[in-house]
Amino acid sequence: MISKRKIWLKAVAAENWVVLTKDERIRYRPLELKALESARLRAFIVICGNVRGIDTAAILLKAMPRILDVIGKQKGPFICYVYKDSSIKRAR
Repeated sequence: MISKRKIWLKAVAAENWVVLTKDERIRYRPLELKALESARLRAFIVICGNVRGIDTAAILLKAMPRILDVIGKQKGPFICYVYKDSSIKRAR
């Protein structure tokens, strides 16, 4: 049986979309990280602790030029972390 997670990951990959998630605990779940990689996705994980949605939006807005630069220069799959100061670090 195919899980719902695999279905949406494959759909995102097929559309060549980019994943943005605030599920920072995913970095401690190897099976979920492997699922992102296996789907050959480009993913950005926001690592900013317990901040309000509006603050997360501000972090992403400030980081967006760097996010777009990474997307334009690097083929997937990759996983990058976006930190509270809007800096980006490639995780995998």
